[in-house]
Amino acid sequence: MIEDDRVLCRTPTEGKDRGTRIPGWKFDVLRKAILHAVEGAGSDGLAFSQLTGAVRQRLSADDLARLGSLGWHVTTVKLELEVRGEIARVPGVAPQRLVTGDQAG
Repeated sequence: MIEDDRVLCRTPTEGKDRGTRIPGWKFDVLRKAILHAVEGAGSDGLAFSQLTGAVRQRLSADDLARLGSLGWHVTTVKLELEVRGEIARVPGVAPQRLVTGDQAG
């Protein structure tokens, strides 16, 4: 059996240098769904509390069954996308809202 390529998912939190490795196919599926959900929310951004539900709507039943804990995986990939600058938190807004990296500012 060929081992799945893994993607290191980091966190933007200062002082937390360790990351989590997840299978590449999970990262790719979730990255696409998260970016689609955040882009679809417009300039006001998407509430973090709505992210998992928005991602769930964009995944096939097969992917959902294979992923395992959806909330955990969504949060893990979301943090890596923040590190990469592909998405960002709206500054000064609570609760947390997410926008695409090009809308951050």
